Amino acid sequence: MSLPASDQPVSTPPPPLVYAPPAGMPRIVFADEALLVIDKPAGLLSVPGRGPSHADSLAGRIQAEYPDARIVHRLDMATSGLLVMARGPLIERRLSIAFQQRQVDKRYMAVVAGCPQPEQGEISLPLITDWPNRPRQKVDLEIGKPSLTAYTVVGHDGAGNASRVELQPHTGRSHQLRVHMMSIGHPILGDDLYADPTSRAAAPRLLLHATLLGLTHPDTGQRMEFTSPAPF
Repeated sequence: MSLPASDQPVSTPPPPLVYAPPAGMPRIVFADEALLVIDKPAGLLSVPGRGPSHADSLAGRIQAEYPDARIVHRLDMATSGLLVMARGPLIERRLSIAFQQRQVDKRYMAVVAGCPQPEQGEISLPLITDWPNRPRQKVDLEIGKPSLTAYTVVGHDGAGNASRVELQPHTGRSHQLRVHMMSIGHPILGDDLYADPTSRAAAPRLLLHATLLGLTHPDTGQRMEFTSPAPF
């Protein structure tokens, strides 16, 4: 799918961020001497933000128990689900390379407005930071970075005019899934950055969850797969 420049949504300043993360230690799905797999709750930053009011993060909470844990990828604050952390600089390097070489399989579940047509396909739209309205991203057909998302509709709610969609990002741009779904006219429900007012008000949180994480163990070479069902 492509998006003509004339069809770009009008860019507006993002709403003010109110940071009130959920309390408690995130659930650790797997832990060994090389890595940790964590189920991040919605509303918690992956890494500290700017200023003391945004210092609390998943990284900080995990490092209180595992001081050698290091972030190798992130989930948006509003997104929940599976995230891996490396233990020590050597494993961090190996996992970072695996992400760069697209050797890590990531799948997400989302609930979006309407029903995408066709019900299975790919969205290839280049993305770039919307600098006047950070942290928003936007489609830019001229200088945006190549971005590719595969999607499959797995269920449709006719009464609510919404669909449950599995998303597989083949690139790892910031806000990629959110911008891609908005750009084809099917924003993720509860998205306070990209959804229209009706879709934004349709859910109390962003309905986006990292449900599957598949990777090769950086020490043993064993292929591992972790799952977490969407809590919505």
